[in-house]
Amino acid sequence: MAESSFKLTYSNMFNPPEELHTRYDQALGQVKANLGKEHGMFINGKEHFSKEKFENRSPADTDVLLGIFQKGTAEDAHMALEAARKAFPIWSRMKWQERVRLVRKAADIMDERTFEMGVIVSLEVGKNRMEAVGDVAETADLLRYSCDRMEANEGFIHEMGRDPLPGFVSTNFSILRPYGVWLVISPFNFPCALTGGPAGAALVTGNTIVMKPATDTPWTARLITECFRDAGIPDGVFNFVTGPGSSLGQALIESPEVDGITFTGSYDVGMKIGRDFSAGKWVRPAILELGGKNPTIVSRHANLEDAALGIVRSSFGLQGQKCSACSRVFAEKQVYEELVARMVELTQKLKIGDPTDRQNYNGPVINKGSYRDYQNFTEDLAKSGRILTGGKVMSDGDYARGFYCPNTIAVDVPEEHSLWQTEMFLPIVMVAAVDSIETAMTRANNVLYGLTAGFYGAPDEVEWFFDKIEAGVTYANRPQGSTTGAWPGFQPFGGWKGSGSSGKNAGGLYYLPLYMHEQIRTLVKRA
Repeated sequence: MAESSFKLTYSNMFNPPEELHTRYDQALGQVKANLGKEHGMFINGKEHFSKEKFENRSPADTDVLLGIFQKGTAEDAHMALEAARKAFPIWSRMKWQERVRLVRKAADIMDERTFEMGVIVSLEVGKNRMEAVGDVAETADLLRYSCDRMEANEGFIHEMGRDPLPGFVSTNFSILRPYGVWLVISPFNFPCALTGGPAGAALVTGNTIVMKPATDTPWTARLITECFRDAGIPDGVFNFVTGPGSSLGQALIESPEVDGITFTGSYDVGMKIGRDFSAGKWVRPAILELGGKNPTIVSRHANLEDAALGIVRSSFGLQGQKCSACSRVFAEKQVYEELVARMVELTQKLKIGDPTDRQNYNGPVINKGSYRDYQNFTEDLAKSGRILTGGKVMSDGDYARGFYCPNTIAVDVPEEHSLWQTEMFLPIVMVAAVDSIETAMTRANNVLYGLTAGFYGAPDEVEWFFDKIEAGVTYANRPQGSTTGAWPGFQPFGGWKGSGSSGKNAGGLYYLPLYMHEQIRTLVKRA
């Protein structure tokens, strides 16, 4: 977004300059005039079409046909992998500086298309304006950050110590080299950043890629493909396929032609992919970014206004469909009632509707399955505890053709209830009063997950929180979001325990080497 001095991030998106709304509105009109077209897969530099198709409809209004996409098959998967394998020798041996140049060019092209792509993310996912534009802006920054880290490490080529051999000169070099063909399987909720980010990391390090987006959100990944194409990245280096995970996706995962994989999605699916992927002839790298059941702890010493605002933003942004969403709150009993009252007040001010309308903070959930899940979860919570806001789907009037679920705060739910442990991925947050922050910490850590966590309290309590919490991304006293809002180069994103496999966070200092393996080169010459 070169025309504006304002740099959008998830921390400052709540009150952007008017220019961003103006440019979004201009793009909205252009995109809406071109809906319903057919989009091919992209394999070996060419459009590729399959016999069977599927429709991509907006979750905000299922009467709106966004586009027609290809229902790829196992044969298409093998074709894409073959193209990537063929392109690998030239791409991997290209000077790393040239790969950096091409990936940076793709980021620049993405900047030019930020608002068009943002509108499509809104229509396809149901994200509000700034969440959608932010998804695209984050992707461009992720591409650049990978390039920056490649440069900072001088291509990951480093001389090691020289052996003390009389009469000889023995040099040793450590070189990180690409694995080969890398598979990127991305989720619906961040279809730009969680496709483009891993893809950029794989590309700049010299791997060739096959991208397979979620079936609910194929259009955004297609637009990323076009940025790579228009940047001049060679044919076959990047490939884009669409279709069901059960057929096309499984064929990709099971193929011996895949040398590494990045998957972002649910815990159950990710664990299955990890097991399936490990069935090859040797261990291959699998970067699995999985779910979260993210807690926020509120001390009696907290600024309750900051706490309530941060919790509401993180619980209900993107309708709770973030792996980083706040879904559990543990507040010391001295401040519990006041905190909950303020959360209810703030939640009731959030407007729900067409996500492209600037007045709306919330749009729909992604599909009918999530819509049904919301109904089942809220029915259970109403029986087991009390629901203070929301609890019933919105199905009348303007909401009738979309999957709209109101923001829901549940209290008085017994500690042993299974939903304290279950990732719901919906606009539902559960709040409990606790006797102490130590009790809160015990409950916060007592889950499979360890992705993000938030805390509000006194300065001397903050260090205790950082030391004790079991999570990869942690925030303290942050009104912009208690558990959400990570940005490359600022808050690298990744999880512990069941939330991630690598222990290294995307958009951070240690992420890029995950896409390479080390080779030591020793050369001995007579003195």
